[in-house]
Amino acid sequence: MARLTQDDKARNEAAIRAAMERILSGNLPPGGKADLKTLAALAGVTRTGFYPKPNRDGTVRPGAYQHLAEEFERRLRELQDAGEILDPRVAQIERLKKENAELKRRITARDEELTKLSGFKTLAISRLAAQHDEIMRLREQAANGENVRRLPASSNRTAPFGSCN
Repeated sequence: MARLTQDDKARNEAAIRAAMERILSGNLPPGGKADLKTLAALAGVTRTGFYPKPNRDGTVRPGAYQHLAEEFERRLRELQDAGEILDPRVAQIERLKKENAELKRRITARDEELTKLSGFKTLAISRLAAQHDEIMRLREQAANGENVRRLPASSNRTAPFGSCN
C-alpha cells in the first residue's frame, strides 16, 4: 500500500474538514448520518484513517486522521448537548414519537367519549322503550274505555291551550 505524501494528506485533511463542516451544519447526504462513515464518504477517504493502528511490536499508533475524528465527535457531542439535532432521521424519530404520544392521547379521549355516548344511548333507548310501553298501555286503556274521560275538543283550534290575550 502506497504511503500518503504530505500534499495528499493535506488535501485529505482539507476535504475531511469541509465534509465535517457540511455535516455539522446539518447538510447530510441522502441516507447519511452524522457519523464517521458518512464523514469518510463525503471526504472521499477511507474510514480506517480515523482509527488507531497496531504496530508490529504491539504498540498502537494514531490513525492518520484520528485527530479529526476526535474533533468531529467532540463538536458533534457539543451540538447534541446544546439541543441541536443534526441527523434528520433522529429529528424525524423525535417528531414521530411526539406525534405518536399525541395520537395515543386523542385515542384515549375518544374512547372515553365513546364510552359516555354508549351509556347515553343505552339510557335513551331504555327511556324511549318505557315511554312507548306507557303510550301503548294508555292507548289500550283508552280503547277499552276503562276509567278514561275524553276532554271536549277546543273550539279555538288555532290556540289549543287558550289564548294569550
